[in-house]
Parts: sequence; structure tokens; C-alpha cells
Amino acid sequence: MRSSMGEKGRVAACRSRAGLAGALATLVALVALALPVAAPAADPPTRYSLVHGCYALQSVANGRYVVRRPDASYRAEATTAAGGEAFRMQATALGRYLLYGRDQTVPTRSGASGVIASGDLGPAGDWRVQPAAEGGFRIEALNGGVLAVDEGSGGALIAPPSIAGDAARFRFVAAGNCAIFPEAEVNATGTPARGSSPDADVRGLIDTHNHPINFNFIGGAVHCGRIWSPYGVQKALVDCPDHALVGGGAALLENFLGGNPIGFHDAAGWPTLKDWPRHDSLTHEGAYWRWIERAWRGGLRIMVVDLVDNGVLCRIWPLKNRSCDEMQTIHEQLRYTEQLQDYVDAQFGGPGKGFLRIVKSPDAARRVINDGKLAIVLGMENSEAFNCSLPNDTSACTPQQMEQRLDEMYRLGVRSAFPVHKFDNAFGGTTGDGGLTGVLTNVGNMVGTSHFLRLQRCEAGHQHDRYDLEAFPRIDLVTQLLTLVGLHGALPVYPAGPLCNPRGLSELGKRLIERMIAKGMMVEVDHMSIKTRDEALKLLERRKYPGVLSSHSWSDATTPKRIYKLGGFIGPYAGGSKGFAEEWRTLRKQRDPRFLFGVGYGADINGFGAQGGPRGDNAENPVRYPFRSIDGAVTLDRNRTGTRVFDINKEGVAQYGLYPDWYEDLRKVAGQPIVDDLLRGAEAYLETWERATGVPAPGCKVDAGLFGRSQVGPLRLGEPATALLRRVGQPASRPTRAYRYCVTERDGRQATVAAVFGDDGRTILMATTARQHRVAGLRVGSPARRVGRVAKRIGRGLWIRRARSAGAPRVVLQTRGGRISALAVVTAGTQARASSLRRTLRLAGVR
Repeated sequence: MRSSMGEKGRVAACRSRAGLAGALATLVALVALALPVAAPAADPPTRYSLVHGCYALQSVANGRYVVRRPDASYRAEATTAAGGEAFRMQATALGRYLLYGRDQTVPTRSGASGVIASGDLGPAGDWRVQPAAEGGFRIEALNGGVLAVDEGSGGALIAPPSIAGDAARFRFVAAGNCAIFPEAEVNATGTPARGSSPDADVRGLIDTHNHPINFNFIGGAVHCGRIWSPYGVQKALVDCPDHALVGGGAALLENFLGGNPIGFHDAAGWPTLKDWPRHDSLTHEGAYWRWIERAWRGGLRIMVVDLVDNGVLCRIWPLKNRSCDEMQTIHEQLRYTEQLQDYVDAQFGGPGKGFLRIVKSPDAARRVINDGKLAIVLGMENSEAFNCSLPNDTSACTPQQMEQRLDEMYRLGVRSAFPVHKFDNAFGGTTGDGGLTGVLTNVGNMVGTSHFLRLQRCEAGHQHDRYDLEAFPRIDLVTQLLTLVGLHGALPVYPAGPLCNPRGLSELGKRLIERMIAKGMMVEVDHMSIKTRDEALKLLERRKYPGVLSSHSWSDATTPKRIYKLGGFIGPYAGGSKGFAEEWRTLRKQRDPRFLFGVGYGADINGFGAQGGPRGDNAENPVRYPFRSIDGAVTLDRNRTGTRVFDINKEGVAQYGLYPDWYEDLRKVAGQPIVDDLLRGAEAYLETWERATGVPAPGCKVDAGLFGRSQVGPLRLGEPATALLRRVGQPASRPTRAYRYCVTERDGRQATVAAVFGDDGRTILMATTARQHRVAGLRVGSPARRVGRVAKRIGRGLWIRRARSAGAPRVVLQTRGGRISALAVVTAGTQARASSLRRTLRLAGVR
């Protein structure tokens, strides 16, 4: 979580209220084309394929179709589907729907067993569709009751607590002229890029630091809106209740964080979104799920979702509707993330069909990305991590409690964590904040530890922490904050800067990092004090542990080179495109040539982190709409949400759907080299994660080994790619369905051995260019004229030796320029034709 305090120009609203009706009419037409799943196919619908379809509801009991009557009741009385009500099936979760009528109302359970039409979209109108054993579907109310037809009252629709038989069975019959359920657009055409095989190198971008699931943090009343609502965008993109007071003037935290104590904004939310989202608005929703979808379509392939909370700020802030227990909040956010995945699946037609998947291993992430989807990696960034705060300089948790909570988080899928965040805690010291945020966090440190930060003048030549002395003399502000939280006492007196936090990595902090190493987790070193980070990196260096991250530029200038030397990964804070490009250039100079270099970015959206504003010089070199995505697969136009149209040239990254536009802005600023490094970011991150889980780093293997019918050097025929990776290590490259390794021969020469995988992910061919590998006295470099004595020619430059038995592997010799250029062993199924064998050898990269 990052704080941004400077004065920022507010983006003017791009739509006025005038002409709203016409704009909404256009919106309805466009959204009809933008929904992720098409209208129902000719096949009978399933409980999942109903999504976004237009249907009439037919009673099995009387064969009639449900109509909505003028008194807001429903009856099964129409004789044709065209005469019945047409319902748009809007998924609220997997297998659950709002039955959205032509008049924008939904059947809603009322009282003990009544059903009425209501425009209030919520749980009472949320229905679970289940296949009935006898055919058709049962429709069950989320709040109890089963939809049924009461024949005794002329086919009235009712929802008693329980009922069986045909009265509670319905068919969904294709209809027309349904209302369009409102939704944000993605304004992207084309199919997102997929990988060449499940185990190949991935290509795409990574956001290393994001907080899309944060709507319950800091007591639940700080963040306005949410990433999704089961009941649609009109329920998700709403402002906070307190913001509606005094024309937004009561939005105290929004104004404080924006550096403007007296500020006003339109709190209307969807569909006008007049004053938010905005690149410098820090309390409004910036990562609505359709905006994330647009980023995925624009090339994003990994998002690190950092579950986040700040119990100290929760205790300070007077408005709250839930506990300030950070671990309780984290547990809730874990459930919300799983629910988001299910919700997206529901919009795309069923389990596993959505564009994002939560992953728990680098292997799983690689498969998800190569399937053309977005991999979600779960992390933790909370100030009292594992509830290990530091009241009165005493740890609030024991080592055993810390380990138990870490184990639980790992079991639930968390794979990276920040030992330290905004305040000193039981693991180490914090680097602090600058500006007015530094005042707030220092008061927070007082609340959490019973003392202000004990800052000292840094030693000569050392880097310094982030604390800014200029803001703290605002005695009036500090006194007001202390009074607000019921604290009194002397204010700290600091020496002239630069200042450093003398608190370093505690013994408990060392134990936490050791436990994270044992689990193969990513250790986040951002937010640590200079001393804590130095001691953490020394521990990681002693252990030669590569799983270290700096995910949003919250460290110091000495850190990147140490991280790269360990084989770790860095994603600078996104911010403006020009500033990011400068940081990328600096990082490029510090990379370690032993490891693949790629770069990520840390958006920190929804985490009190401002996004990049419009580039100041973009008048001469603007992003021109429409444009091709950074990977070339998709065309994107200006993003439209409700009646608002977003343009990065005018308002910067106002919301997460503008990140593809930001990628294009980076290309404008820094050219193809930064594009290439961004597209390598996901692969470089996965390789760091692999090394953290015990996969040996890339490099020339010491010994080329032996050549045989079941083994070539370190390779084994029939071995799964994942097993080969963990046994032998990271290959030099992973092109389509192949791993290529560098090996060192006995005479010191370097050569290549390669494994090619079949559709089942197992090795079907092993090839080598190593001269020490021999068959029947022949090796790479031997004259081609001698090959005919030991093998049969099956095509130009291809020879194959007889198998020892039917179905056994066979040895292949490849000749080029009068010499043997490669040896290979293939499974029986790969020997069928010379053309297919030649293609497989090309995959191995031996010619």
C-alpha cells in the first residue's frame, strides 16, 4: 500500500448531465455487444449456459408461460413464449441468477411465499437454478423458498418454503426482446494471446502489487465501491455514504490523502461517474472487474493480489462497520477472491470458463497463462502481519503463533508476504512515509507501539528512510490526531535529516523469513527500514534464496542489484509513464546476466496509491485510439463505463482498465525495448518463483552425461515436463513444447540437449549436439557417409536405427553438410513419418 500526498490536478468530468438519456440509449446498444457470453445456443441450456441469455419461463405443470401482470404479480398463463415475459439471465454467482425483466424488475420473494416484481436488485431476487431429476429446472430462492405455480389460484407464481413435483419445475425457452442488463464495457476486439503449449515460456505483463479486494479494509467504511457486486455494476460503483454529505466535502480521508483538506466531488457514482474514478482519488473503486478484464485483454497475464489491512488506522478512523482484526480481514478477502473467481466464471458460462484463475504454484500459473488467462497470485500486505504487533516494544505473538498463522495462510493459498508495512512491528522497523501521510503513520505508530518512530540521524554515506521532517512541525495537526485517538503526551524531537529508523530485523523476523524460505514463499522487502531490509537481505544472501521481491518501489537505491544477484524480481511503482521508463532504464543497468531480465509494475490501485496522471508532453505524441495491444493480439478503443468515456491523454490512468493505454503510452515514451522487457515480465517472475520452490537456476550443466535409448544426458524419455524441471533445473529456453539445456562436455565445449514433449506433457524426443554422445561408434561431427552402415534413411538428412523390439524407442541421426549434426531418441509414436519427425527435431532446436 502506497500513499501519495502531493497536490494533483483533478480530472474534469468528460460527460455532462445534459444528453444523459441519449447517452444511455447508446450504452444499452453497445453493452449488448460487449457481454462476455453470447445468447443461448441451439443445444438445451444448462444451469450455467443460461447466462446472459433471453428466455421465457414455461411451467411444466400447465405448459403455460410466465407473464408479469400490472399488479406486479406473476402468473403462468400465456400460451406462447412470445406472449410471456422475456427474462435476461444475469448471473449473480455460479448457477444463480437475477431474472431481469423487460421493465428492469426481477421476480422477488416476498413474505412467506409470495413473488412480486421489484426493481430492488438484491438477495430476495437472487435465484439458484438446479437441474430437476425429471427434466427441466427447479428455481430456488437464495433466502429460502422454491419457485412454483399455484394451479389453485390460476397459475400464480409463488415461492413456498418447500414443494415438490411438476408445480416446481420449469423450462427455459429461447425468447426475444429482452432488456439489456447494464454493465461496463471493455472496448476491446480480438482474441487474447495464448501460449504455444502448457509448459512453454509465457509472454505477457505482470502487476506485482495490487489491492482489488480491499473493500472491507480499515473497518470497512473507508473504501467506496467494490470490485464486483452480485447485483451488478450499479451496486458496485457507488460512493461512500459520508461522501454524499456537503457535496463530497465530508469525504475527510479522501480530501486528506489528496492533499486538499477542503474538497468536493459528485458522489453519484454509476452511470455518470462524473468525478471518480480519478487517477489521484485514493478512496474510490479503481479496479472494477470489467476494467481488470480489459487489462487482461490488453496483455496482463499475472496479477499479485495483496490482501491488505491496517488495524492501527482502523482503530484511529471513527467510521467502521467491522472488526479491526487484520487477520480476520485477510480471511474475508481470501473468501472474496474465491467468490470473484466464481462470479467471473459465471459470466463466461460455467466453472473454469472465466478469464482469471487463482494459482498456488509457478507450474499452475504457467498453464493458466498459456491457456490465455490471467493468473492471480495471492500475497499479504498488512501492518500487523499475522497479528504480531509491538505494543510497548513487546511482541503480541509467540513464535509458535506466528508459525501457525503463516501455515494457515499458506494452506489457503498465500504465496508472498510483507514482514513489515506501515509501522514498526514484531518483525522489524518501517521505513515510514513522507509528507502529511508521514504525520498520520507516525501517529499510527504511537497507537500501535505506544511510541513515535525513534528516528536517528543516518550514518554518513548510508541510504535514509522516507520520513519527511518538513511535515511534522504541523503541531496543530499532530495534536488533533492524537486527541482524535484519545492519546496525549510529548511530541518527538528529531535531529536534522537525513533520518533512519534504528529498528532492525528482530529474532522473530528472522524466524518468519526462515519459515517463508522453507515454504518457497516470496519475501517482500519493500516498506522495511534501511536497517531491517539490509539485515533481511543478508539473511537471504547467506541462504542463497532467490524468492525476494521489491514490488512497488518502496525500498532504496542499493536494493535492486542485491535482489537481481539473488535471482529475485522487481516491479517498480507504476505511476506516470515517463517516471516509470526512467526507473526501468536504471534497473536494466543493474540486472544480472545469469537470469532472464523482465520487468513488472506495481499499480497499488485501491491501496492509497495514486495512479499515473496524463503525460505532460502528450500533445505532440499522444496515444492514438484505437491501438493494438502490447502483444499485438487485441485492438482497444477508448474505454466506456456508463456514460463516461476515458482517455489516457486527458486523465491518465483513472481506473485499471486504462492500463493497456498506459502500456501503449510507455511504448510512445521508451520504444520497443521497454515493450520487450514488459512482455518478459511474467516469465521472469515465474522463473524467480520456480527457483524459490527449489528448481535449480539456469546455466550450463557440469556434465553432458551418457547417451542411451531411455536417457540422453540428464533427460529421460517419458518424463513429465514438471518432473524434468525440478530434477534438472531451469532450461536455457522453453520454446513450443521443448526444454533446451546447455551442457558442458568433458573437453569443456558447450553443447545443447533438448527434450520435446507430447500432448500429455511427457518427453517424446531427446536430442543432443554433444560430441561425447555416441551411437554405434558415431557422434556429432562424424562423416555422414558412415551413417548408412548403422541406420536406415527415411528422408533427406534423417536416419533411424532399428528398434530392439516392437514399440521400443529408436535412435535418430540427423545429417547436414556431410556431417552428423545431431543424435536423438524418439518414442515409437513419434517415428511414424519423416515430416513429423523433422518437425519434432525442429522443436528441439537441433539442425
